[in-house]
Amino acid sequence: MNEQQMGTERVWRLCLKMGIPTVLAQVVNLLYNIVDRIYIGNMPGQAGTAALGGLGLCSPVITLIAAFSAFVSGGGAPLAAKALGEGNEERARRILNNGFILLAFFSVTLGLAAFAFAEPLLYFIGAGESNFGYAYDYLTVYLIGTLFVQLATGLNTFLTAQGKSVTAMLSVLVGAILNIALDPLFIFTFGMGVKGAAVATVISQFASACFVVFALVGRRLTLRLDLSLMRPDLAIIGAIAALGVASFVMSATESVIGFVLNGRLKYYGDMTELGGDTYVTVLTILQSSMTLITTPIAGFTQGVTPIISFNYGARHKARLKQCYFFTLGVCFGWCCLLGILMMSVPRVFGAMFNSDPVILDLTARYMPLFVFGMLVFGIQRACQTTFVAVTQAGISLFIAIMRKILLLVPLAFIFPVFMGVGGVYLAEGVADTTAALICGTIFFFRFRAILRKINHPDEGKPVELVTHKRT
Repeated sequence: MNEQQMGTERVWRLCLKMGIPTVLAQVVNLLYNIVDRIYIGNMPGQAGTAALGGLGLCSPVITLIAAFSAFVSGGGAPLAAKALGEGNEERARRILNNGFILLAFFSVTLGLAAFAFAEPLLYFIGAGESNFGYAYDYLTVYLIGTLFVQLATGLNTFLTAQGKSVTAMLSVLVGAILNIALDPLFIFTFGMGVKGAAVATVISQFASACFVVFALVGRRLTLRLDLSLMRPDLAIIGAIAALGVASFVMSATESVIGFVLNGRLKYYGDMTELGGDTYVTVLTILQSSMTLITTPIAGFTQGVTPIISFNYGARHKARLKQCYFFTLGVCFGWCCLLGILMMSVPRVFGAMFNSDPVILDLTARYMPLFVFGMLVFGIQRACQTTFVAVTQAGISLFIAIMRKILLLVPLAFIFPVFMGVGGVYLAEGVADTTAALICGTIFFFRFRAILRKINHPDEGKPVELVTHKRT
């Protein structure tokens, strides 16, 4: 699809055309983690339970590293799409190439730092005697592929930003299919266990990264990688940082929460007969299950963000409003439907990852407490996506901090004092519900103010796009 169609095609059709491929891409990308955990959690005997907990302990570190790719993609892609809407192709290309420089820098520094401090990090998160070895084996191998992960995830959104959502989907699909095929080979056939899962992931991310890079050097694309433009531009890097910090915080706070929740479960769980490692494994199952709700809408909003940014840059108020309300309907409907399903049959989801009766009993007990906030989370996702797309980084940043840092972290310390280990799981649901309602209220007033500043002479009609270049 040509990027100029983002200003002319019917909004609902455009949202589906851009959103469905990115949903599929994110769902397929989800298989990287889900398949690893399904295979590992179903290893024979108690090894599967301990190893699954080990993979869960790696998640905060992996999420923190991934947050830096979100820093580039979340800041650079909307800015590039906005520049295209303004007709400034030269600036859009410079944004992409400066994003590539940032991703390469982050890859080297983060990979080395995480490898050097892997052991103390895992113990700080909440590793115990039964799961530390599995966590360390997985993480140290995974870190070898840091560059591939950064490029594959950080550059993918620049394909979507210029209307190439199908190409973006294929880049993820290549890696995910490879990962699914290689997992059983390395884990079971070669007998490598969790190390094998990590090796399969690194190889798969390498394939995805190669696909994205080769796609972005194509001459037919408006946004493409170009060595002549790979010169650091402090003004552009500053603009990426100003907008991308919200996406970074949204991802990084997930890492912080991993540290806090695992630590609290380890502390209070060790006071029980089952021990803290058991509750850490249950958290891994609950978080893995919740990604079945959050990942598809993350993919959909990734697809519609360039549409919102493009039409905001083109100053087309009617299309901007239509896109927001369509996004809100999709996000709210999906989160509510899957939230109800997960609360109704928690054992079905738990059994995907582990067959231990004790683990399944705990999953059935705590999943309703953990996921009930998803019933309204779609409101927050739609509003926050729109804030980012119209370059309202400050508001989006506040919402991201509020949900996890201002709400979930304190609640994870307060609730267990009165409820024991179950309070840690309840904190997630309460924080998600409260943040979504506050976010929706802020958006109601702020979005109206944003719309009032847009005065388009042909509101309600297709935009005549600017085709000349501006520097």
